[in-house]
Amino acid sequence: MVSVPQLGLFSGQALRPHLSDLPALPENLPAWPADLVRQRYSSSTHGDYARWQQAVADLPPLQASGVAQYQDTVTFPGVVDADKLTDTLMQLHPWRKGPFRIGEVQIDTEWRSDLKWQRLLQHVQADGCLHNFVQGQRVLDIGCGNGYFGWRMLEAGAKEVIGIDPTLLFCMQHAAIQKFANDPRNWVLPLGIDEVPATTTFGAVFSMGVIYHRRDPEAHVQQMFALTDPGGTVVLESLVCRDTNLTPASRYARMRNVWCVPTPAQMVAWLENAGFVNCHILDITPTTLTEQCSTRWMHFESLREALDPDNPALTVEGYPAPVRALITGQRPSPEATDFTHPQVAR
Repeated sequence: MVSVPQLGLFSGQALRPHLSDLPALPENLPAWPADLVRQRYSSSTHGDYARWQQAVADLPPLQASGVAQYQDTVTFPGVVDADKLTDTLMQLHPWRKGPFRIGEVQIDTEWRSDLKWQRLLQHVQADGCLHNFVQGQRVLDIGCGNGYFGWRMLEAGAKEVIGIDPTLLFCMQHAAIQKFANDPRNWVLPLGIDEVPATTTFGAVFSMGVIYHRRDPEAHVQQMFALTDPGGTVVLESLVCRDTNLTPASRYARMRNVWCVPTPAQMVAWLENAGFVNCHILDITPTTLTEQCSTRWMHFESLREALDPDNPALTVEGYPAPVRALITGQRPSPEATDFTHPQVAR
């Protein structure tokens, strides 16, 4: 991997001319490795890039008839050529995170990501803690997909959300949504966490559905600590096993690269070992077919095919069926105000 110092860092004003043919980026873009970002938005990165780029360019205009709503279904109201919009957005299949609505077109994604967000809000709002999470903060969303959670974070009061995801298709889906949103506070870059400049920190750092894909999960949490402002908040979400850490022999629920499915207590230990304090388990919930399933917008196999047809409490490999946990923590600071979260028994 090319190191950041070899690439050089550019300010937002210096970076934009290098990216003039790429999806729009905000004027206040912080220092990023410009050459690497430019390289990722190219056909050398993915053979379908030119097709995706053309799809974004071909999106029909929306005659807006109201204000965008960053709610459970991220909605851009108005009148649009629904058939053309659907056909064009389908060029960016599969749509994993959502849902979205543009005019009359409903994008029913594989994941009902709003349900995960509701589980987070259910706990933090009960204590009035949402302000401490994202209000007025610059937020980093690691493995953000197409940026769905970024819109929800803006709804919750975030100042700016910077999403990173190395999957170029998801970045192009975000570029498509941004054609209707035109909101520079939420953006997605084709980078991994290892490529975020070490000099950049955030008031809140989210990693949801990433850590079990990391060969070294503790190193991932340590990187999150380094990227969190003193007094800032971290949100870690993962597949979990209730009783013991699971190391799959090959695949887990048909997924490759699942290196460890931890217990919730193990996740807390990773956070505490990295230096986070006030670490709490907010939620533990089994994944259901309502939350994850094949749709018109993601017609590949999904959760149903990953479960044992004779015993849906198990995966097809014989492991416990997917359960997910949400954990929060805080990077200590002398000035930080301690706040208490409702805690789920470990």
